[in-house]
Amino acid sequence: MKILDGKKTSAIILEQIKLEIAQRANVGKSIPHLVAILVGTNGASETYVAAKVKACDEVGFRSTLIRYEESISENELLNKIRELNGDPEVDGILVQLPLPEHIRADLVISTIDPAKDVDGFNPESVGRMVQSLPAFVSATPYGIMLLLEYNKIETKGKHAVVIGRSNIVGRPISILLSNNTNPGNCTVTICHSQTTNIKEICLSADIIIAAIGKPGYVTAEMVKEGATVIDVGITRVQDSSRKTGYRLKGDVDFDSVAPKCAWITPVPGGVGPMTIAALMKNTLKANIQRNYE
Repeated sequence: MKILDGKKTSAIILEQIKLEIAQRANVGKSIPHLVAILVGTNGASETYVAAKVKACDEVGFRSTLIRYEESISENELLNKIRELNGDPEVDGILVQLPLPEHIRADLVISTIDPAKDVDGFNPESVGRMVQSLPAFVSATPYGIMLLLEYNKIETKGKHAVVIGRSNIVGRPISILLSNNTNPGNCTVTICHSQTTNIKEICLSADIIIAAIGKPGYVTAEMVKEGATVIDVGITRVQDSSRKTGYRLKGDVDFDSVAPKCAWITPVPGGVGPMTIAALMKNTLKANIQRNYE
């Protein structure tokens, strides 16, 4: 069993970006500018946004964090996004999800200019990705593909089972893995809450992507010897032995599953850091495309 180390892999990618930004600065080229919008005080969202801002600082990007109270109106938020769409100094825009119930997330996402949609959620971005056209790919699926690529995990001809059908992870990663690319060229099966024989399907998988949001859902009896398992889930579960009162647990029962795997991601330290690295790559790409460089 080998650990698919997202921290180590993301550090390599961020260092590559940092060097490229330094080279760009030396010849007077523009530096990417990412704007993040955070609505409310959700603890997890605060953590995620802080990590994104920190990554910007590490690689030499400009970053701006815009905070709003949870009571902000939908129109006010949409108007701010439209303002940022038209700002030539802004390369990437992300609105941290989830949003308050009175704000329609789908409307917010579709309002972001596709040229600045570095989170890859805009319907135009998704549509282009589905058609294998140049597009910003949602950061978590993109991060998974980068993790496979940098660690030279063989995917061609493999059976990949994706557990979860969300628009953020499950659906896009299934498409990316089936593309005629490397990594890619998998035969892909998507399982979800209504799949009746998940265990049998998973046992046939060479690669399992667990993104169902249920801690410890994937157990050893669902995984065949030599499989690669990528755990996208991350949930806070109570743990009185920790100072925080909780610990982070993935969708995979790591202790029982790991001994059967060729490769497995830890939680935390697996997919999470790769999501940040993918976002940084998207932001750099947005800057280059917008400035025709």
